[in-house]
Amino acid sequence: MKHTDIRELLNNKSLLNMEVTVCGWVRTSRDSKNMAFLEMNDGTTLMHLQIVIDKAVVTDIDEAMHLGTSLCVKGTLVPSRQGSVEVNAREIKVLGVCPAEYPLQKKRHSLEYLRSMPHIRLRTNTFNAVFRVRSVLASSIHRYFQDRNYIYINTPLLTGSDCEGAGEVFKVTAIGYSDKYKSEEEYYANDFFGQKAGLSVSGQLEGEVAAMAMGKIYTFGPSFRAEISNTPRHVAEFWHIEPEVAFAELPDIIEIAEEMIKYIISDWLEKCPDELKFFDEHFEKGLLNKLNSLIENEFAVCDYTEAIRLLKDSKKEFAYPCDWGCDLQTEHERYITEEVFNKPVFITNYPKQIKSFYMKQNPDGKTVAATDLLVPGVGEIIGGSEREADYDKLVEAMRKRKMNLEEYSDYLDLRKFGSVPHGGFGLGFERMIMYVTGMSNIRDVILYPRTVDNIR
Repeated sequence: MKHTDIRELLNNKSLLNMEVTVCGWVRTSRDSKNMAFLEMNDGTTLMHLQIVIDKAVVTDIDEAMHLGTSLCVKGTLVPSRQGSVEVNAREIKVLGVCPAEYPLQKKRHSLEYLRSMPHIRLRTNTFNAVFRVRSVLASSIHRYFQDRNYIYINTPLLTGSDCEGAGEVFKVTAIGYSDKYKSEEEYYANDFFGQKAGLSVSGQLEGEVAAMAMGKIYTFGPSFRAEISNTPRHVAEFWHIEPEVAFAELPDIIEIAEEMIKYIISDWLEKCPDELKFFDEHFEKGLLNKLNSLIENEFAVCDYTEAIRLLKDSKKEFAYPCDWGCDLQTEHERYITEEVFNKPVFITNYPKQIKSFYMKQNPDGKTVAATDLLVPGVGEIIGGSEREADYDKLVEAMRKRKMNLEEYSDYLDLRKFGSVPHGGFGLGFERMIMYVTGMSNIRDVILYPRTVDNIR
C-alpha cells in the first residue's frame, strides 16, 4: 500500500499541512472523553509519530488503541506543540489486531527478558536503535573499502580446513548419526564431499588467494566457531570484516585498521544523532565524548613484552597470571586500555606459540608480527598480522603444529608462485557495534544470537 515513511514525515517540511498516509505499529496510546492520542513507529526512525484522534471524526477506535496493533492512518500532517509534527487523523484502518497479552507493555523490560523473544524485541526503542546503527556501520564499512579500490570478495562458508588451527569448527555432514561405518575415515569417505568438512571460522585463507591477484580485497560475512564460551563477548555465529592487502607489512596493516575504525565511527556519529543521544542517555554516559576522543587522538601501539611489564609492575592482583608467553585475558586488556592508556591500543609482536601458524615470524625467533586492537570496555575487536610469505618457514610452523599440509596445498602454493609481503586483519562486527553503542552483551547486537545450548 502506498504510504510515506515516518522518517520522511518528521524531516520533510514541505509535507506540512498536506494529506498523508502513514503505516506503523502502536507504541503508546492514551484516551480521553473527546480525544485520543497514539504514538506510532514504522522502523524507519527511532522517533515516534503522534496521531491525534478527534472522536467526532474517527469513531471506532477501540482496536486501534492496543499496543502492538498495526495501523494505516490517513490525515493531515501539522506542527505539534512540542516543535515536531503530528497527524490529525481522518481515517484509521486496523491492519493487524494485537491482543492484550502482547509481551511489550509500557513498563521497561530487562534485556535478559527481551532475549527470550528475539522476534519481538526489535519493536522496542533499544533494538530499533541497535539495528539501525548496525545497518549504518555495515554501509560505512563497504564505503570505506570501495572508495579505496578494495575488491569485495565472497569467501566460502563451507570449508575443508580450519583457518585458525584451533579445532573449533562446526562439522558439516549429509549423513548424520550412523553406526554402519567402521571408522571416521570411512564415514567421511562416504559423506557428501568425500572428506571432512565444516563451517568456516574465517575467510582469511581464501582472502589471501584473492589478494595475491587483486592486490587489495575485503570480505564481509558470517563466521562460525564452536567455542564453548558463555561470556558476554562470544557467540557461535558472528559477522566478520576481513581485509587482505598485498605489498603490506605490519605497520601498514595497523594504519589501515586505525583509519577504518575512525572512518566508520565518524560516519555513524553524523548519520545517527538520535540513536547516539539514546545510547548516551540510557546505556553509556559519556559515549559521545568517548567516540569523539577516539576520532581526535592517535591510537597507542604497545609491544606485547612491554604490555606484560606494565601488567606486572601494576601490582594488581589479576585472576589470571600475566607472565611472558600468556594470552592476554579480558582483565589484562581492560587494565591496559582503561588504566594505562585510556584509549584504544594496538598490542604487537606476540609470542608465536599463542598465535596462528600463518603469522610472519620475527627475526628474534620467539615472536610473530601480529597485532590485536584493544578498546576500553570491550577488549579485542581486531586481530591481525603480517602473513608469513616464506614457504619454508610456513611449512615448518605447520609441521610443528602437526597440521595436514595436503589440506592447505592451495595456501602453500601462494608462497611458491610470486609470493609478496602481505597482511590483513579481522574485525568482529558485533564487538564494534557494542563499542559504539555501549551495549554490554553481544547477544543484544545480533538478530538471533547462537550460543551454547541456545538456537531458535
